[in-house]
Amino acid sequence: MSNNQSKVINRAEVVDRNFIEFVKNYQPVEPKQELSINGLTQQKLLELFESQIQSRQLDLMARILKLENKVFYTIGSSGHEGNAMLGDLLRHTDPAFLHYRSGGLMMQRSRHVAGIDPIWDTCLSFAASENDPASGGRHKVWGSKPLWVIPQTSTIASHLPKAVGCALGIELVQRTTGDLPIPDDSIVLCNFGDASSNHSTAQGAFNAASWASFQGLKTPVLFVCEDNGIGISVKTPENWISENFKYRPGLQYFYADGLDLENGYLQVKRAVDYCRQTREPVFLHLKTTRLMGHAGTDFEVDYRSMKDLEAAEACDPLLQSAASVMNHGLLSAEAILTIYQDIHNECLEKANKAHQDSKLTTLASVMKPLAPTDLKKVHAEAARTAEQDARMASFGSEKALPEKQPNKHMAIQINRGLQDLMLKYPETVLFGEDVAQKGGVYTITKQLFKKFGAKRIFNTLLDEQTILGLAQGYATLGLLPIPEIQYLAYFHNACDQIRGEAASLQFFSNGQFSNPMVVRIAGLGYQKGFGGHFHNDNSIAAIRDIPGVIVACPSRGDDAVNMMRTLTALSKINHRVSLFIEPIALYMQKDLYEEGDGLWNRPYPKPGLYTPLGSPRIYQDQAKDILIITYGNGVLMSLRAAKKFQAQYQKTVQVMDLRWLQPLNAKAIKKQAEKFDRIIIVDEGRRSACVGEGVISILAEHDVEYQYLKLITGADTFTPLADAAKLVLPDEQTILSALIESEV
Repeated sequence: MSNNQSKVINRAEVVDRNFIEFVKNYQPVEPKQELSINGLTQQKLLELFESQIQSRQLDLMARILKLENKVFYTIGSSGHEGNAMLGDLLRHTDPAFLHYRSGGLMMQRSRHVAGIDPIWDTCLSFAASENDPASGGRHKVWGSKPLWVIPQTSTIASHLPKAVGCALGIELVQRTTGDLPIPDDSIVLCNFGDASSNHSTAQGAFNAASWASFQGLKTPVLFVCEDNGIGISVKTPENWISENFKYRPGLQYFYADGLDLENGYLQVKRAVDYCRQTREPVFLHLKTTRLMGHAGTDFEVDYRSMKDLEAAEACDPLLQSAASVMNHGLLSAEAILTIYQDIHNECLEKANKAHQDSKLTTLASVMKPLAPTDLKKVHAEAARTAEQDARMASFGSEKALPEKQPNKHMAIQINRGLQDLMLKYPETVLFGEDVAQKGGVYTITKQLFKKFGAKRIFNTLLDEQTILGLAQGYATLGLLPIPEIQYLAYFHNACDQIRGEAASLQFFSNGQFSNPMVVRIAGLGYQKGFGGHFHNDNSIAAIRDIPGVIVACPSRGDDAVNMMRTLTALSKINHRVSLFIEPIALYMQKDLYEEGDGLWNRPYPKPGLYTPLGSPRIYQDQAKDILIITYGNGVLMSLRAAKKFQAQYQKTVQVMDLRWLQPLNAKAIKKQAEKFDRIIIVDEGRRSACVGEGVISILAEHDVEYQYLKLITGADTFTPLADAAKLVLPDEQTILSALIESEV
């Protein structure tokens, strides 16, 4: 091992020794001013200093015990302990979405609520104990239900959009249900590193907050950029943060010295007070430094000079805090070192004890909070209806109720279904690009704005990350969001807001926090080549592998209504995240076999009806020769091909509409398949990782030999414009050919 590497590995020891030597040798000087001038009291300064020491000793403990395999996380807060000021100046009821270097903040915030032992709780988290109060042993995250710290796993600032949503949700809840779980004048804290501020997700959140504030919307979010000048190994250009954020419209810039409690406290207080009083977004540029590397395995000498490392260590905020305490005569050097050693011993003792604590030992216990489903309660909720008087008032009269109207196509039925859901759930809000006055690109939300007003139906800026971030923030405060993503192709711009954020919250908070929502997405193909792949996107694979997410896809209007009833019930009862893919090509589809037959128009389901989660729809359930398994656009094509086939051959064809694409109902698929020895799976998606592959896997596990088994899919390519689209997607003739082939 080189000397340089040895020095880097032992930088934690250097930082520890530097503090001890500094305190021992420090000669107090006359304070330049009274503490009260900066808003501090003697007691407050001592509290903040102790919180900083607690955070530091937790970092040192993690480095020591990692070598003994007792700790599984070493990204620490050293150099960022000045954020303890945020822990003090914000209330414990101000929702907090925290960066991973928030140890000082959490130590100080814990003082707001009696009975919390932040060192013990953090040690449980480090040790992956199932009694970790934040995540139940699933991750090292800062989180606390009583402290309103919503656990985050993000390292790329993907938590910023939902912080904006939470801030906007404070007023939105007051204007709708009025049932706000936090004080009316709460603000939302969101902190992150200087490197993360450059991420597109973060930039979208800053823009969304400015956009909202610029229009007069109350957006009390406190963005705290903890600037230590480096992102892992990449330096932040000098003055980049200040020059980048000082002059943004609708975003008030503040600077605070996070290395000096005496100077920084009043600066932080001004930012907090401004945000709370004006209800406007604030960007607080908090100066910090980074000590002991990015994490325990970070060899800083590979990319930083020793001079640079020593300069950073000389800025250690604990050195300045110790000097302030001694300058004001609050503690002697001996007393400080006693406290420092006592907390060190406490951290080691509790960490060793936490190591012995029970761990997650079964897959069931790991997955327990991931996708809770109480079907009995969910189905009872789905069957519950809105008040009949309210429905008659909204639809116009008893005769105008949708269930009393003639059969209609899917677009109209979804519109009516959404209206019923808005009546049933006063906490529901529907939003996205163009959904309000225009009624959406396909008029699915037409007239809903007039019926429910701007408080519950509203347009957003053009940014899918923000739309899904808003949904999460609103849900955190008790609303039930129904965001719309205009096209499936656009969802991929913001997929991580579901994959890394919305879907993971119940898992990483051990079920304590959730962000239930039903995301409506117009998608799939068969639009006669219009719009190319932007409007003919079949890439469901990236959605289906997100743990805990429900993916549903109707093929006709009555199913769409019944499935929406089930999805909203799942959100209401079990706080689930659902994606509802609406086939664009079927929105206006009225006919099934012949032009003008009107057979695909369906009656509006009566109140109280719903589609059980996972249940397929079976066409021609008496058929016994060939089974077609499909969904979405494939249902109509399969029914048409089956009719032509049966007219030529003395065989019967059954069509199974999966309807629920994630999770696939393996039991139902096997039960239906065991009746047939010839099976065709029709999936318009690209062959690689399509839904059909999942069906094939289920059938393979069934250990049944089939006389004929064929998977029909789209090609592994993007969908081109115009008639060339027909070359990419399977069609009725392809299915008919497979049916005929099965007879050979």
